[in-house]
Amino acid sequence: MKTNTLGQNGPLSSALGLGCMGMSDFYGPADRDESIATIRMAIDSGITLLDTGDFYGMGHNELLLSEALSAVARERYLLSVKFGAQRDPSGAWHGFDGRPAAVKTSLAYSLKRLKVDYIDIYRPARLDPNVPIEETIGAIADMVKAGYVRHIGLSEVGSDTIRRAMTVHPICDLQIEYSLFSRGIEKSVLNTCKELGLAITAYGVLSRGLFDPSWGKTPITPSDFRAYSPRFQGENLQKNLASLDVIRNLAREKNASVPQIAIAWVLGKGSDIFPLIGSRRMATLGDSLKALEIHLSHSEMQMLDEAFPEGVAAGTRYAEPMMSHLDSEKG
Repeated sequence: MKTNTLGQNGPLSSALGLGCMGMSDFYGPADRDESIATIRMAIDSGITLLDTGDFYGMGHNELLLSEALSAVARERYLLSVKFGAQRDPSGAWHGFDGRPAAVKTSLAYSLKRLKVDYIDIYRPARLDPNVPIEETIGAIADMVKAGYVRHIGLSEVGSDTIRRAMTVHPICDLQIEYSLFSRGIEKSVLNTCKELGLAITAYGVLSRGLFDPSWGKTPITPSDFRAYSPRFQGENLQKNLASLDVIRNLAREKNASVPQIAIAWVLGKGSDIFPLIGSRRMATLGDSLKALEIHLSHSEMQMLDEAFPEGVAAGTRYAEPMMSHLDSEKG
């Protein structure tokens, strides 16, 4: 497994991370035993970066990780935890809470569920528009001083917010969606991160399944995020699937899968970009890991860049109510 430092101020991390969200929420039912086996396979394969959120299954994901990692030495993995999303028992969203007291309370619960003494990277899931980012980051900085957090990250925020956060405490990375279908960060945010020495932990690198050749073979359940995602609706879905011919052809030429090419493209954008693979099964994780063996030439990268320019995807990456929470969309 290739490794690199997660930004100028972060820890040494595997080149790929495992995004654990789908094991508990947003993509329909998941198999518990298969999820645990996938987490353990990731560790055995050299993946050290494990990403979760306290609102993934309302604590379920953290408890699942705790069980899967119970026999794994703590120094073998990095826990990246998001907090702040407010949900009710039905799963509905009610904004984000970045108040200092809420920050510290959320951290206390995560430490208990994960059964660890510290979190490697702690980050607000979204910007709370009612709380200055300086106050939120200041509260996490208090927890760094107390030893409960090692590093501070951000998620889905824009350049101005990044700069303001860094006046309070060093930031190691920005977690944000980045894929052939979601290239918005290239307008401004990516350059800001490079300038300030932040890594990018890129989620959604497979565009939530659009790059999966098996997409559409199983029905979407009401609990699946994609049942409401604009990119998976009607004509939008058909247009998006129709645009995949270039990547399919390249995959055939390189004896690779479409997901492997999609991951390799993100890896090819720089050693400071760490794709988070949202595998829920060992088989899909195994396929994704092979992306590390694929080299895309300059001309192949350029061909993909031209085939998937910013704005090529039909439909926004979230429904409008959720898009309004993305500070990153402001640039």
